[in-house]
Amino acid sequence: MKHLYFFLVICAAAAVLAGCAKRAPDREQVNPGEKIVIKFSHVVAEDTPKGLAALRFARLVEERTNGRVEVQVFPNSVLYKDGEELTALEENKVQLIAPTTSKLGEMFPEMQLFDLPYAFADTAQVHRATDGEIGKKLAAVMGKNNLLPLAYWDNGFKQMTSSRRRLIYPADFYGLTFRVMINSKVLEEQFRAFGAKTVQLPFNEVYQALASGAVEGQENTMSNILSQKFYEVQPYMTISNHGFMCYVVLTNAQFWNSLPGDIRKILEETMAEVTAWERKKAEELNDRDLAKIKTSGKVQIHVQTEEERKIWKKVWDPLYDRFAPVVGTDLIQALRDLQQQS
Repeated sequence: MKHLYFFLVICAAAAVLAGCAKRAPDREQVNPGEKIVIKFSHVVAEDTPKGLAALRFARLVEERTNGRVEVQVFPNSVLYKDGEELTALEENKVQLIAPTTSKLGEMFPEMQLFDLPYAFADTAQVHRATDGEIGKKLAAVMGKNNLLPLAYWDNGFKQMTSSRRRLIYPADFYGLTFRVMINSKVLEEQFRAFGAKTVQLPFNEVYQALASGAVEGQENTMSNILSQKFYEVQPYMTISNHGFMCYVVLTNAQFWNSLPGDIRKILEETMAEVTAWERKKAEELNDRDLAKIKTSGKVQIHVQTEEERKIWKKVWDPLYDRFAPVVGTDLIQALRDLQQQS
């Protein structure tokens, strides 16, 4: 049976990684009977859908393998930040990451399909995409780079926030600077269509940019807006549900295929179970966090009307044709077909 190779990250400063999961003893080779260490790096807080699901996966895997597998979870960019974790996965410095589809857009332009405005009417439609033909086509694309998608996790629908004024009509965005996720041209063009300026920032830098006024607005899910305290420096929010933030749980295919078959089976079954749990938890947390933001009294919340939605959508519809050559006409058509389904 093949030896498994694991590389442990040496902290540049111990304080940065204070509170992280315990590391296993250094080793160059792990024999089949020894403990298998899987490092799971992500960029959000632990009290978010992704953060909680990662911890749940780690706990269940340890229980179900009787301690043979240890999943070490590193949240809040303490190990790798946006733009770094994908390289770390390719180099097998970590074995699991869960970036948003947007952040995969540079390496896999097809993933920008998920960034198209009003792509999905509800979470059921999202799951028909990720669990159906669209998800299979995207998995084949990612597989060409030795990346294996294990699951799609929900974060939730995105809302608009601003420090300057209410965002009701496209003209309200004019001249403001919005943070966008790295690697997505669609998201940049989404804001530019409304006359706004954009700046790409990794997730761990967003709060400071908002607090300093260097950036005046952003889009995000309720759980991220609350857990990262964006609501404290963004007094205007529009509940628009204009985009859905989806995570892809990725592993290094070579690493995954080198695992013993019985271990891989437990991991895959547990991942499927946790995925179902995570999707329910995402909806629950976003509802809970909206209530907390309302209670804070720090944010003026506007719920987008159907008429306002039509105005936004009319401005954004040309993005579908503009990005068809980038995303792929077949995927755009598959999305259009899905949108027509009741």
